[in-house]
Amino acid sequence: MKITKVEAVGENIAVVSSNEILIGDVQSALDLMATVHYETGCDRIIINKSILSESFFDLKTRLAGEILQKFINYRVKVAIVGDFSVYASQSLKAFIYESNNGNDIFFLPTEQQAIEKLSTLK
Repeated sequence: MKITKVEAVGENIAVVSSNEILIGDVQSALDLMATVHYETGCDRIIINKSILSESFFDLKTRLAGEILQKFINYRVKVAIVGDFSVYASQSLKAFIYESNNGNDIFFLPTEQQAIEKLSTLK
């Protein structure tokens, strides 16, 4: 796992990248949040969708809701970056749409868009 700290508009944002799946359950998401906070002090995180288990994107597993609720509970804003058009689920598309209209969780196509979004939040 590689964590890079980016500053944009006075906000510090951690960008997490890895060649392997880092989040497969709620505990691994909590561990990632703790590691990022310890190493960078950031409460805004960008992750690539490739570090998430594919079961995250199957809403029937409830994994996405459970994991993202932890981010909200700990007041960590997160942007998940990647191509989400590969998923046919209308429920997932609605979930992504609703998340993107909120203030805590975002699903965006590029890291640059994620940096811009997270740096402008209050």
